[in-house]
Amino acid sequence: MVVVLNGVLADECPTSVRALLASHPGYRDAAAQLLAAAARVVPPQGLLYVGQRELAAVVPHDKNVSIIGSDDATSCIIVVVRHSGSGAVALSHLDGSGTAEAAAAMVARVQQLAVGYPEGRLELQLVGGFTDPHRYSDELFANIMLSFHRLSVEIDLLLACSCELNTALGGGAPAPLVTGAGVDVRSGELFPATFPDKGPEVPLRGARMITGGPHSAQVLDIYDNAVGMLRIGPFNYDPLRGVDLWLEQSDDFILQHLSTTPAVEPPHFVHNIRVTLRFIQQHPFPAVTVFPDNRPHYYRRDDHSGCWTPVRF
Repeated sequence: MVVVLNGVLADECPTSVRALLASHPGYRDAAAQLLAAAARVVPPQGLLYVGQRELAAVVPHDKNVSIIGSDDATSCIIVVVRHSGSGAVALSHLDGSGTAEAAAAMVARVQQLAVGYPEGRLELQLVGGFTDPHRYSDELFANIMLSFHRLSVEIDLLLACSCELNTALGGGAPAPLVTGAGVDVRSGELFPATFPDKGPEVPLRGARMITGGPHSAQVLDIYDNAVGMLRIGPFNYDPLRGVDLWLEQSDDFILQHLSTTPAVEPPHFVHNIRVTLRFIQQHPFPAVTVFPDNRPHYYRRDDHSGCWTPVRF
C-alpha cells in the first residue's frame, strides 16, 4: 500500500479515474487546472523528447536539458515521477507494454539521482489517455496505478489528467483534450505542450512499435546522465513481412490499421508511419546495418545550436 492520495496512504489502489474521484474529488480540480493552461510549442533547444515506449531521467542542474517531455499520447499515458527535494525527474510515454518494469525503472532512476537529498518525497503525475471506444486508456491507467502501488516506496499522486478527466465529448466522438506534456526541469512545473522536433532518429526509434521482436515491448531509457548524452539503442526488431505492401496502401488504410485511435490521431501520424516503414524496408536487420558494433548511438548537445548532434567514437 504505497500510493499516497491527498496525503493519505491508500488502503486500496484505485484502478480507474472514476474510483479515484469517488474518494478524492479534488483530483478533478488538479486536472482542470492543467486543462485550462495554454499548450506551449516547445523548440528543440534544451529539449529532451521522450518517445513512445521510452523513458528518461534528468536533474535540475543538467546543463544539457531544460525541458523534458512527450506528446502524441492519444490512448497512451505520459508518466512523470519527481523527487520534491532534489528536483530529479523521470518521464515516460507508456502504451501498455513494459508498464511494471518502466514504473520500477523510473522510481529507481529518480532515487539514484536524488542521493544526498534527505528531504523530499516521490511524486507521480499522469497525463494523457481518454475514454476511447475500446477503453485502452482505462486499462492502461489501471496497470500504471497498480505498478506503482506494488513498489516498496511511497509515492504521492499529484495529478491524474487522464481517461474521463481528459476527454472532450462535444457533439462528436470522444477525443483527448491534452496529448502532450512538458516538465521544466529546473522549476518542476508541468504544462501542456507540443513538440514539433522529436529529436534524432525518429524512424529508428519508432520501428520497434511496428515490427515486434525481443526489444519491442521494452521501455528503453534514452538518456545517459553520467555523460549528459542522448542514447539510442542498441536494439533489434523482427523483419516486417509485407512492408512493401504496407507502403502501397492508402493513407486511410494505414490510419485505420496501424492506430489504436484512428479518429483522433494528429495530422502527421500517417506521414510518420510511412517514414518509419521506409526505414524498416531499408534496414530489416538493424543489428547488422544500424548497430553493427552493438553500441548505442550517442548524441551530445551542441553548444552553438542547442540541438542534439551525433557523437563519433
